[in-house]
Amino acid sequence: MTRNEEDSQATILNLQKQLEEAQASAEKAEAKPNVPDYDTYQTSLTGRYCSPEISRLFSQRSRHSTWRRLWLYLAESQRELGIDSITLEALEQMRSHLVLNDADFEVAKAEEKIRRHDVMAHVHAFGMSAPAAAGIIHYGATSCYVTDNTELILMRDAMDLLLPKLAKVIFNLANFAVEWKGEPCLAYTHLQPAQLITVGKRAAQWAQDLMFDLENIADVRKGLKFRGAQGTTGTQASFLEIFKDATE
Repeated sequence: MTRNEEDSQATILNLQKQLEEAQASAEKAEAKPNVPDYDTYQTSLTGRYCSPEISRLFSQRSRHSTWRRLWLYLAESQRELGIDSITLEALEQMRSHLVLNDADFEVAKAEEKIRRHDVMAHVHAFGMSAPAAAGIIHYGATSCYVTDNTELILMRDAMDLLLPKLAKVIFNLANFAVEWKGEPCLAYTHLQPAQLITVGKRAAQWAQDLMFDLENIADVRKGLKFRGAQGTTGTQASFLEIFKDATE
């Protein structure tokens, strides 16, 4: 065995050891009771303002599972366009492992320490779960294909959660305004009482501000564009190489 072969074998054994330790750590973490985490950074804004749906949407599991969905869509499209190296078995294995489990995160954590690249760490973690697809995950793509498009998808889904809730608040305020339209009270401006107004009109003013917000969010949601699929470093060069310079 040559010196290079010995070094390669040692590297492989070291990686296997790290991955085994990561998997063991994940199994240990799953066995622990679900208790609050007071030892990592958290913001009070999450607990104060975020609904459980929004918190789950922007979680690491949701974000990185969306990465996997995007990699599947890319591979399906590339096979449809003639990349024969992407097999049906590879696609099926990818479909079966779209949602990350705790062990997947531990594998990605170990890979990131080696590769110093978050996307490549998750590419290799996905490849371990779907070995038939290991060579074609993220094929020809740039990191922003998954990172930027995932953020757009999460923002779209967040607005879909927010819009009906905001509409319900406006509806409730409208009913409140009608009910109390004849109840007089003092308006308030510049930190002091102002002229007479009614409780109903004040509520209508609040509802008007929320209507502006609703319209703005709906406009952003309607005009939100998917980033698309670019090749490495934002060019099409890698895709042209894969498809043998075919431009159609």
